[in-house]
Amino acid sequence: MRKHLLTVLCCFVIIGAASAEIPSNYPKGPHGATLEKVQDQVFDTLQTTLEIPAGVDPAVWNAMIPEGNETTPERVALGRKLYFDVRLSEDGTVSCATCHDVTRGFSDQIPTSEGIRKQFGKRNAPTNLNASLLHSMFWDGRSPSLDHQAMQPIINPIEMGMENDAEKIAGKIKDDPEYQKMFKAAYGREVNYPDMGLALGAFERTLNFFDSPFRRYLAGDEDAISADAKAGWVLFNGRGRCMTCHTFSPSNPHGSDSKFHNIGIAAKKQNFEELAKTALRLLEEDNSEERLDELAIGTDLSELGRFMVSKEKTDIGAFRTPTLTNIGITGPYMHDGSLTTLWDVVDHYNKGGEPNLYLDGGIEPLNLTNKEVDQLVEFLFSLTDVRFADQNAKIYAEQKEAASKARENRDETLAARKVLTFEFYHKQHQQKGDAK
Repeated sequence: MRKHLLTVLCCFVIIGAASAEIPSNYPKGPHGATLEKVQDQVFDTLQTTLEIPAGVDPAVWNAMIPEGNETTPERVALGRKLYFDVRLSEDGTVSCATCHDVTRGFSDQIPTSEGIRKQFGKRNAPTNLNASLLHSMFWDGRSPSLDHQAMQPIINPIEMGMENDAEKIAGKIKDDPEYQKMFKAAYGREVNYPDMGLALGAFERTLNFFDSPFRRYLAGDEDAISADAKAGWVLFNGRGRCMTCHTFSPSNPHGSDSKFHNIGIAAKKQNFEELAKTALRLLEEDNSEERLDELAIGTDLSELGRFMVSKEKTDIGAFRTPTLTNIGITGPYMHDGSLTTLWDVVDHYNKGGEPNLYLDGGIEPLNLTNKEVDQLVEFLFSLTDVRFADQNAKIYAEQKEAASKARENRDETLAARKVLTFEFYHKQHQQKGDAK
């Protein structure tokens, strides 16, 4: 298996970058993220480039870059400046880096993200590391590209809160002489809102972090990962069934099939049928892109996932398969940040998800032992780029301690198939009825 994958992945070139030192005591901004100016300095230590990532099919890479927004140093520099600029928010407190913090795995490491005026949305902020090859953006895929996606948080009332007025948005920075020069150099135009999205997309396409211990193992370094991580890789491709959705290939080196699946995360607390009816009614009244974004971030309709975009019944509660590269440093997990550790994630799949009418057919109990769960998690932590090695090790230790305490109360009834899923939940329903 390892030799076969080595051929498929084209032997990723080992960069050899040192781990970036990321202390936990950096000065924080008003929403808990590291101050943007400090993040900007830390970013310099990560040694990013404008080159096509090693091992990625050049044809696939080039196909993902929109015509007219080819990657150039000028565009990347402009996008980087915009990424850290809080002036693009209504109250001057939020930037892209607030929720996609350089020192926190380019996410915010909290369940759901905080925007202007201390508002919290309903979705977890996915990392934008290695997002360049995703086929769609956001958990529900409502955006087709990085360039398009980058513009949406700016006008979302919970996130950055700007009025959807291109002139007013551009007006926040149009008098800045440095921006005037940079927009001209990058796109040959004056400061404008659409080019902000293009520049941010160009910058985010440089956030490629694939040089993990696992890649080094595939390239022939037997000592790059532990024996447990190697056993976890076997489980990943076998009884764990992870490879079904988390594929690795030259076109998908990030470990995602870029498709949408209902794995039962929200099913326990939501009435999908009622939510779907409400969503259809509201979207019939206003089916604009702006309205969809507001409903997805700011209301319980968020739990409908892809259905909000496709309006297909089979997409109810379905969310995009997240990337696995750098997964160790980008928790908490799932679209709502409801699973704290990777042990929680594996346990969720081990018991067969949360039953609901729209659960993907491939989700079923796995009957993995505690040791096998540990091995799978060990493998998942080996997928973090070596530039984040220190942070990865710290989070691994924290999660392992939390998982050890949680395991004391773990119920293996479903995972071990001691009863069938419908029997288990029927019994729970009866017990609730008796209690009333």
